[in-house]
Amino acid sequence: MRSIWNGAISFGLVSIPIKLVNATESHSISFRQIHTEDGGRIRYRKFCELEDREVTQAEIGKGYEDADGSIIPITDEDLSRLPLPTAKTIEIVAFVPADRIDPLQMDAAYYLAASGAPAAKPYTLLREALKRSNRVAIAKYALRGRERLGMLRVVGDAIAMHGLLWPDEVRSPEGVAPDAGVTVRDKELDLADALMDTLGEVDLDDLHDEYRDAVEEVIAAKVAGHAPPEAPEPAAGGKVLDLMAALENSVRAAQESRGETAGATAAAEKKTPAKKTAAKSAAKKTPAKKTPAKATAKSTAKKATTKKTAASAKKTAPRKRSA
Repeated sequence: MRSIWNGAISFGLVSIPIKLVNATESHSISFRQIHTEDGGRIRYRKFCELEDREVTQAEIGKGYEDADGSIIPITDEDLSRLPLPTAKTIEIVAFVPADRIDPLQMDAAYYLAASGAPAAKPYTLLREALKRSNRVAIAKYALRGRERLGMLRVVGDAIAMHGLLWPDEVRSPEGVAPDAGVTVRDKELDLADALMDTLGEVDLDDLHDEYRDAVEEVIAAKVAGHAPPEAPEPAAGGKVLDLMAALENSVRAAQESRGETAGATAAAEKKTPAKKTAAKSAAKKTPAKKTPAKATAKSTAKKATTKKTAASAKKTAPRKRSA
């Protein structure tokens, strides 16, 4: 890998010669600007305002624009003479636990490569010290015209450095969160937890840039003289009026997509009709109870009538005379 900066790590009185190389690379597809009428390339030319002519890269330098609009030339030699200990040195200033670093401060990532055989021993010493302490090193260094903050940590057998934003470069989240007064119920939190558990973890190596794949398909189709692939119909959107229902549906969909609890989902769906059937059968049983009650009332009435008839029969029957 090509180095972009050469210097040294200052670790107390220990100096470790290193080379700085980029730890990341971009795989995004780049486009050229063209004239839409004829496909000609659009190019930018650099003109001097005073001479009104195009200038070469060798004629271009740096300048600082003052408040009154005047330009103060600044040369590379001026910048190389800056009174900074970090001009060519990554100066370690502290060692802290990794969780003390706010991820919002993270910037570009670099690998620090040992420069030459003499750097191997102190480089390994720093790497092993970082490993054993479970801490990261906070350092200051100068790169691309400014002093920066960095975090050194161990990645495999190498030392990596993350550029950090200065604390005053990270904006406050004030005004970003919704207004107070929103209440989240325990049931909603339980469903959110269930959704997170169902989605589970993912191996980041399995993820890839689908947008880049789609762009490559369009380019390949155009090269072959074919029509580019059509975009699928977007899913019908709408307002989520019931948060609980949305969470339940999300959990169910995630479970079905993974095929983990399809049986449980089906069983849960069967429970609802079962309750309705039970309610219907209960409703049918109610009239059945009324029928014996009516029959009892009728039999009671018949008994009363029979008793009355028997009593009147006794009154009208002639009495037997004694001999």
